Amino acid sequence: MIWFILIGLAAGFLAGTVVKGHGFGLLGNLIVGVIGALLGGFLLGLLGILTFGLIGNLLSAFIGAVVLLWVIGFISRKGA
Repeated sequence: MIWFILIGLAAGFLAGTVVKGHGFGLLGNLIVGVIGALLGGFLLGLLGILTFGLIGNLLSAFIGAVVLLWVIGFISRKGA
């Protein structure tokens, strides 16, 4: 569980850095990273891609967090 949170935190931070203007601070990035980890695992599973180990899980969480931030940004721009 601690590794999952640490991976989520790292993935959320990296995704917030890559997707400019959508960082949510430490707690927000942790939440985005954890949700992104679940989303990334789901999306990669749909594609038949399995990840293993620390790097694979971090990459999966990062991809999910980037997708999540992109969706949040898209919805934010639609509402504005």
